[in-house]
Amino acid sequence: MKSVGPTPVRYDTVRQALTPARSRVLESLQKSEEPVTASGMATSLGLHANTAREHLEALVERGLATRSQAVVRGRGRPALRYAPSAELREPDTRVREYATLAMVLAEQISRSSHPQTGAIAAGRTWGHLLTKSVTRSGRASAQRRTVRLLADIGFDPVDDAIEHSVVLRRCPFLDVARQQSQIVCSAHLGMISAAVDDFGGNGDAVQLFPFGEPGGCIVTFGPSARAS
Repeated sequence: MKSVGPTPVRYDTVRQALTPARSRVLESLQKSEEPVTASGMATSLGLHANTAREHLEALVERGLATRSQAVVRGRGRPALRYAPSAELREPDTRVREYATLAMVLAEQISRSSHPQTGAIAAGRTWGHLLTKSVTRSGRASAQRRTVRLLADIGFDPVDDAIEHSVVLRRCPFLDVARQQSQIVCSAHLGMISAAVDDFGGNGDAVQLFPFGEPGGCIVTFGPSARAS
């Protein structure tokens, strides 16, 4: 069974890069709510079982996954099951350090008297910094420019014209958001609303629905965002 929500952003480094295929296996493993076998991973991702096993074993070797034996029922060798490492979710050491800082800041905000308000305010400051020196435009253009900004900083947004919304398929701070969802998601809401304002739209109309569907978070820009 898969959990809802976006996929974490995985940054490559020169020495510790994961190949795109191996990153895909890691992300699938981290989104699974139960340990998986190599054959199960192969079926899920359309890989050969030996290829899936090779990727999983490589992740175990790097400390990104753990291996255990399934309970034996009847004859035969017990299947090996793989699960994501609880201690090391992000393969890039630089990103782990930033994630640690983000966690410290999130915990500090969570101890304040108004944590959600503080997180939104911090996010708005972030959004204004991301859009400094921009020119304002109409609401529809503001939405398009905000979506491009979200793509640039790693959220992998997908525009849903039917629902008048955007699905964020990746999250640069997903590991922190799993533990401090109110703070991180409120900061993201503040950042997006500030960007919409700076681009000439109506930031007050922005809504964020964390883990709103399998594979992503949902952002809406208000019913009039596309009409102008």
